[in-house]
Amino acid sequence: MAAGRPEAQDHTPENGFTPVERPAPRLLPHIDGSVLPSLGGFGKHQKQLVVLTWIPALFIGFSQFSDYFLLAQPNGTCVQPLANESDWTAATPPVTVTSIAPSLKPTGNGTGHGYGDGVGMLCACKEWRLELQTGLSQNVVTKWNLVCDSAWKVHIAKFSLLVGSIFGYLVMGVMADWFGRHPVLILSVLFMLVFGLSVAFSVNVTMFSTLRFFEGFCLAGLALSLYVLRIELCLPGWRFSMTMVASFLMVGGQLLMPGVAALCRHWPNRDDWQVLQIVIISPFVLMLPYVWIFPESLRWLLATQHYRRSKAMMLQIARKNQVDMTTEPSGVLTELEQELHKKPQRSCIVKMMSTRNLWKNIVVLCVNSLTGYGIHHCFARSMMDPEAQPTALCHADYYTMAGIAVATCLALCPAVGLMGRRGGLLTFMIITALASLLQLGLLNLIGKYSLRHDTVLRDTLNRKFSVAFSIIGMFSSHAVSTLSIFFCAEITPTVIRGGGLGLVLASAGFGMLTAPIMELHNQKGYFLHHVIFACCTLLCIICLLLLPEPRGQPLPESLADGETFTRQTLLHPGEQHLLLAKSDRDYSRVHDTPLHLSATGGATVAAATALAAVPASYALATGGEVIGNHAIANGV
Repeated sequence: MAAGRPEAQDHTPENGFTPVERPAPRLLPHIDGSVLPSLGGFGKHQKQLVVLTWIPALFIGFSQFSDYFLLAQPNGTCVQPLANESDWTAATPPVTVTSIAPSLKPTGNGTGHGYGDGVGMLCACKEWRLELQTGLSQNVVTKWNLVCDSAWKVHIAKFSLLVGSIFGYLVMGVMADWFGRHPVLILSVLFMLVFGLSVAFSVNVTMFSTLRFFEGFCLAGLALSLYVLRIELCLPGWRFSMTMVASFLMVGGQLLMPGVAALCRHWPNRDDWQVLQIVIISPFVLMLPYVWIFPESLRWLLATQHYRRSKAMMLQIARKNQVDMTTEPSGVLTELEQELHKKPQRSCIVKMMSTRNLWKNIVVLCVNSLTGYGIHHCFARSMMDPEAQPTALCHADYYTMAGIAVATCLALCPAVGLMGRRGGLLTFMIITALASLLQLGLLNLIGKYSLRHDTVLRDTLNRKFSVAFSIIGMFSSHAVSTLSIFFCAEITPTVIRGGGLGLVLASAGFGMLTAPIMELHNQKGYFLHHVIFACCTLLCIICLLLLPEPRGQPLPESLADGETFTRQTLLHPGEQHLLLAKSDRDYSRVHDTPLHLSATGGATVAAATALAAVPASYALATGGEVIGNHAIANGV
């Protein structure tokens, strides 16, 4: 017994308190900080899967820009005019350059007497000879003669793909959070092949538009699931660079699309547009093996407590990354064994409404995405010259937009590296707002005050300034929309990342939808359309200051993680603490206190502990007698 006393005394604290053992912090919720590093970090397994997410990006680029060729407006020549009328020709630039309704208008250079300004007189022709300038010899418009009174059907066909994409982003995003990323990916691939190939065998424009809706729906699910999987595979330092590679490949699909269309020209025993549709959909067959080779997202499995499936996947990842989990010191696998009894818990994007900060961040990014894509069409229309010849505008505007997209991706990499996500987004939004306001206001000032008499020089100068501001605006607005989508993927928790990203992508779809709406109304209200989006850019600049900075931060996994992911203060915590601690008060009379710590030893601590245990209401009721009694009893 005597021998055991010193040992017991050694473990007894000097202040008389018994230490309380704190539970060890959990490792499984910290995927970027604990789980992935224990499995080899961004190792061979993750890199192979990221490459597999890059390959379909090229095919997605083909499908997203197929409208420029399948639904391009042709040049028309009247072969057989109405009775008692002379032959005349009519030509119009492609749909991306001039307005439609009616699609074909006489230029007045024919040999007839003209038809006036009425819509019915403009299309007074029995038979047209339609010629395309986009690489194909025949497309949907020429196949079913969708000109003049039938021109509105072209816009419906354009609506169908975009509206299908909007619904696809919303529905597939919720499904990705509820059932997982892998089922959404595989279902999207299968139905993409079914509906995409069926489009090529449409017998009328109604069937074409209906099937294009479902094609857009599946295309949205495919793009969203690949985007989320790519983000969730990467550690913080790799997320942006891996995403930008996929963006480059999508732009590469846009650049290669005219060449693919030219290869499909004059195909024997088949219409050109049908061959083009088959060519851009067939490569998705290469994604069918993804059913077996592409696993579910480990991050989603852990966030939703699918621990049994997570264990098998972690062992597989460790084996591919050549990591021995038996000697792994972090204890992740041990903790996982203790959590196997828990049931999975799924979440839905609707739970976002119960948060305080997260829903605000997502709404701000939705407005940014909508504004970026909406005002992009305004700049694109201002850049195109309506007076140029149709043959000169064959692919000039298309390649200009593709070149601007490439320049945007190249500029985003260093800009985000230097300024971060929030700083880069704010900078490009300010550039967009300045380009829009200068284009709307400066050009009118030049014409009104500077060159009042020289109308030719004024128009030329206005045109050059308009093109310059349009190119700058397209560049910055494309950067805004791209960065808004990536920003949302980083700040949205894993449990609802699919739904949050689907909301932002659907908002981008609404912004794209403004282009065919304006064309359907023959560009009426275009100036007001531009003014509204210019005002939205100013509102976005203010709201962007409320967003957090996710660069270098781990991805939030639960709703609680996303809620604490807020905007940092201007002062660092250490500086703020020093400011709060700084004071000019005089403490010269502190030594007058009757508590002599040197004489009482540990009794003062015991007295303070006893005082803390006294209810405040009782102490107030006794008028301080309790305090005096406790002090006397402890010899203070």
